Amino acid sequence: MAATSGALLLVDGYNIIGAWSYLKRTRDRDGLEAARRELVEALVNYTAHEGWLTKIVFDSHYQKTPGSQEDYTPSLSVYYTAFAQTADTYIEKVCASFKHQDSSSISRLIVATSDRAQRLTAIGYGAEWMSAQRLASEVELVSCRIRAKHRPKKQTQGRFLFNCLDPQAQQRLSQWRRGIY
Repeated sequence: MAATSGALLLVDGYNIIGAWSYLKRTRDRDGLEAARRELVEALVNYTAHEGWLTKIVFDSHYQKTPGSQEDYTPSLSVYYTAFAQTADTYIEKVCASFKHQDSSSISRLIVATSDRAQRLTAIGYGAEWMSAQRLASEVELVSCRIRAKHRPKKQTQGRFLFNCLDPQAQQRLSQWRRGIY
């Protein structure tokens, strides 16, 4: 992943899915895979807008596999922990290495979770903490800003009904007004 602003947002994936009501509904209706996909989609634009690196961390869920990472964009990736490793322990290791770094392109580490123990651990290592609700609010705010920015501008047509007519109808109405049929 390419660093852009020196900030890394670590997202406790299943914690966020459990905290956001629409992701919980998706999980309960369509399964974890669909909820994970929706979380990734929600964070793609947010991450790009903020200029942060973002890593969403998910537990391996008892899969006997090594840890793996999938890059979705240059600034957003998903990390699946190794067998018997939890997302919490992975996030703790990243926080510990952040505290003991000598020089790195990461100047800020932000941990998004509503897990109290994770919050205290992150803060203890000098990372910033963001609640699941705050992340949801910020994602929605950025989404609204992006939609507003890309919304087509309406042309002012004046206050008369005549201006709302297509050009052919305007011409016929003008001819009728002048007595030309």
